[in-house]
Amino acid sequence: MPGLTLKLSGQPDPALARRIVPALTALTCDVLEKQPAQTMVMLQFVPHELWFIENRSLAEHGRNSFRLEVTVTDETNTKAQKARYQKAAFDLLSEMIGNLHPHSNVHIIDCRASAYGYGGVTQEYRFQHANPSPRS
Repeated sequence: MPGLTLKLSGQPDPALARRIVPALTALTCDVLEKQPAQTMVMLQFVPHELWFIENRSLAEHGRNSFRLEVTVTDETNTKAQKARYQKAAFDLLSEMIGNLHPHSNVHIIDCRASAYGYGGVTQEYRFQHANPSPRS
């Protein structure tokens, strides 16, 4: 059940959003072994003049940037999967956006199953009721 928040530099571009969202969803589901039907993506555009790196706007740098935050249930992905995802997501977004500032980043957030869920139900509850422990 990943939740993705992608912030892109620039003015709103629905055509770019329609290309990026399916590609990023497919990558997330493939590398992190998640389900597309449970993958949510929120995309926001931030004007170059309002995005700062090293106290200078991206307009001054003459570059583009992104920040991708991916929230997953803790202990559902290995360090190797996360490392592979970091590289693949950076490469994908770099190719799709172009002229990328090297400080663009991917942040994978591991949330405890008792503090993360959807539809009003935590992941911990969902897991416990899908896999009940044997009773003596």
